[in-house]
Amino acid sequence: MPAGGTATLPSARSGTSAGHRPSAPGSDATLFRSRRPHRHCPARHTADQDQEHDGEDGEDILEGEDGTGMRVSGAAAGVLRFSEERDPAVPAQFVRLRVIDPEGAYWRRGIEAAGRWLRETGNTVLRVPYRGHHTGGLGRGRRVYPLGQWIADQRRSYAAETLEAGRVAELEKLRMMWSEQDAAWADGIAVAKQYAAAHGHFLPPTTATWEGHPIGVWAKNARAAARRARENEELRAAGRPVPSAAGAMTEARRDELDAIDPGWCPAWDTGWQRCYRLVHNHVQAGGTLPETVGDVVVQGEDLGRWVTAQRFGWEQLLPVQQWILENTLKLAPAEEDERPVKQTQDAKWAANLTAARQFYAREGHLRVPRKHVEHLETENALSGRQGGTEGPVVVKLGTWLDNVRKRAAKLPEQRRTDLDQLGMRW
Repeated sequence: MPAGGTATLPSARSGTSAGHRPSAPGSDATLFRSRRPHRHCPARHTADQDQEHDGEDGEDILEGEDGTGMRVSGAAAGVLRFSEERDPAVPAQFVRLRVIDPEGAYWRRGIEAAGRWLRETGNTVLRVPYRGHHTGGLGRGRRVYPLGQWIADQRRSYAAETLEAGRVAELEKLRMMWSEQDAAWADGIAVAKQYAAAHGHFLPPTTATWEGHPIGVWAKNARAAARRARENEELRAAGRPVPSAAGAMTEARRDELDAIDPGWCPAWDTGWQRCYRLVHNHVQAGGTLPETVGDVVVQGEDLGRWVTAQRFGWEQLLPVQQWILENTLKLAPAEEDERPVKQTQDAKWAANLTAARQFYAREGHLRVPRKHVEHLETENALSGRQGGTEGPVVVKLGTWLDNVRKRAAKLPEQRRTDLDQLGMRW
């Protein structure tokens, strides 16, 4: 036993060789090394864990007051340099995991990364996306650690009841979220709050993504679950049996989304609700009600076209939609003298023939694919409920030509002649 009275145990990396002298007896580094069990003990570690651990931190040399040095891992060096400022929880966790109660390398690295992630991000719940990484490390051994995958592994072990009780307790101290479904929901709620704050509503189109999260699909699924719950409630209120509660959203989750945007799940088309909210927000911010096509475009929506379409398609709206537009936007249905004259069959034929001539002039033939469409700049044209009163007319030229071929025997001679002049293939 050395003079200082501290027993020094051999280590796989320690030993006396040229340039590497043992630490002075009684030093802090010797104390840590003396109490740490042999890392290659087969009763405590597997070969895979040893291999992973050996390359995890690199090595460093600590020098004692007398100039002696000892080669240690980078993580240990970061803790043993007591002259550096650090969170007191870091050395405490290091001692507990590596000295007092050593665990497998994979577990130890994960739990350390989880603790650092909580401290550095300020989160109070251990909820990391599967693709989430943590860049950190002790001392100079900073690297990217796949923390999300490690947490997913712990969830699987917990679900299979193979996770040791001590490890469960460690994760519980970090407020681990055990359910993947709950974690996915929490991630979606966090992204929904960010999206609503940036856009002024939570009515994303299905194709929308935010910070890499498919928030549009997530919102669509959430609306489907909320509507299922609403249908079940109506059945119960009517005293009728509920086929199944599967897929129905809980009231607590609906409350979470209602707090973000009370109109997130309308009874009508989500696109209509999104345009309404954009127009309402525009007016509330001091803007004038957009009534001209192309005058105001927000988040890809032509608000003037939408407003005009509501006035001209008033009869197609639900009574509650009409009430909303009347009382919040002061909209009224269009008068008869404002409405465009309905096209006659001759006018429709003329528009389609114009589109065919436009295609022929540009391409030099009339071999039109069935799904092809032509755009004609024409006034007084509505293009759907969210269209305006001006703008391009969309002509489904390929479909029209196919239908004309089917009715070729009934066509007037002049119409056949007009198409023959364009090289029509009957």
